[in-house]
Amino acid sequence: MAKVNVVINGRPISVAAGSSVAAALALAGVTATRRSITGAARAPVCGIGVCYECRVTINGQAHRLSCQVACAEGMQVVTDAAL
Repeated sequence: MAKVNVVINGRPISVAAGSSVAAALALAGVTATRRSITGAARAPVCGIGVCYECRVTINGQAHRLSCQVACAEGMQVVTDAAL
């Protein structure tokens, strides 16, 4: 099985090629992708890009839906919940 290396919140992780960023986050033990305006942790809900709870910053581009983006070699992912 081919693997790709991504960096999530500064931590390198290797995942199967074709994995969604949301799947990579789960494998990395990331339980929240962002915080609501009240400060509550939010995480992916639907997995199909409808709920917008999985928004992350990918390679400097904010508000990407992690469930809709496939991991690519060297990808840098930052969750707002980590800030």
